[in-house]
Amino acid sequence: MLYQMYELNHAAIKPWRAAAHMTQMMLRHPMNPVAHSAQGRAIAAAADVFEGITRRYGKPSFGLDEITIDGAPVPVTEQVIYRKPFGQLKYFSRDTSSLNRRRADPRVLIVAPLSGHYATLLRGTVAAMLPEHEVFITDWRDARNVPVSEGNFDLDDYIDYVIDFLRVLGPNTHVIAVCQPGPAVLAATALMSEDNDAATPATLTIMGSPINPRKSPTVPNDLATSRPIEWFKNNVITSVPLPHAGFMRPVYPGFLQLTGFMTMNLDRHIDAHKKLYEGLIAGDGDSTDGHRKFYDEYLSVLDLTAEYYLQTLEVVFQRFDLPNGTMMHRGRRVDLTKISKTALFTVEGEKDDISGIGQTQAAHDLCINIPAKKQMDYIQDGVGHYGVFNGGRWRTEIQPRIRDFIRSFPVLGA
Repeated sequence: MLYQMYELNHAAIKPWRAAAHMTQMMLRHPMNPVAHSAQGRAIAAAADVFEGITRRYGKPSFGLDEITIDGAPVPVTEQVIYRKPFGQLKYFSRDTSSLNRRRADPRVLIVAPLSGHYATLLRGTVAAMLPEHEVFITDWRDARNVPVSEGNFDLDDYIDYVIDFLRVLGPNTHVIAVCQPGPAVLAATALMSEDNDAATPATLTIMGSPINPRKSPTVPNDLATSRPIEWFKNNVITSVPLPHAGFMRPVYPGFLQLTGFMTMNLDRHIDAHKKLYEGLIAGDGDSTDGHRKFYDEYLSVLDLTAEYYLQTLEVVFQRFDLPNGTMMHRGRRVDLTKISKTALFTVEGEKDDISGIGQTQAAHDLCINIPAKKQMDYIQDGVGHYGVFNGGRWRTEIQPRIRDFIRSFPVLGA
């Protein structure tokens, strides 16, 4: 019933949104004298804010059509090179034919989190890597758009998808796992290492990830352990309603996840929208454009399959199977000591309130057979969770370190 109520509320407010949109158009028309009055600007700004916070945001685009390499513009084309029911492997193809020299850049797979937002949340991550790397990304699907006939998708399937994507890309691929996928990617690397799989990653960079959530627990970590798994199953899982293609699929819906995201820093979001309102009245295009750019992405959320959400919650955040050495994948124990040839780099943010300091570093304590010379850890001062993979510090301080790390170990076992 929860999802149905959400859909009904969205439908009920649609006329009000339409009215708000028309109000904006009328009060901002240059031929309308009221548009130049303080009262007219205030009403138009209020209508604008109302329309924005009640809108349903779809999947954003990456919008990375061109990059600069060696000072020259290079066209970029998005290509889906491998497709599965719950996700696809996307390639950002660079047309470097106009450059003076041939490129032989490392191949990098960015594993995007499946924790509420689309892979486009990593737009800045991709943009910073593109000039010097062949970049691929995992592009996960919204579960409400996947028919129940496609079957289930849980944490074991997520690990299988990562392994499949790596095999499609082939040997000596470098992997960057951003946030939530860290445990799954580490498990995939261990399984592939044990099997002597030729597609085992040459390097693995894990950023702001809950490898061991017991270290420096944050508010989300405490919430995950505050109640038994049955509580989450009974209170946050609901079925997709019509007319969505995933009708009757049990999911953890995106709107509930977004509510959780927002309430963690509610004062900050309220203040941001107050500033948007003031900026619209003042006609401050720079501040309002920045606000819209951030929230167009932040408010775009997807549904997770119930089995994936519950298994991840239990295995990673409640039982701590990975650091305990008890994690299983389809009846097989995940043994991190089997990783010996893949180089490991962990990155954390000093002010990360999602994955606290030490949670990602824990990977080094668990992967005891990786030689010390192939391990690196870095804590970026002054940034929170988002700043680990986006923004100025990411571009100028974190990304260059990852670039150099990848080039230090170009092939598996180097």
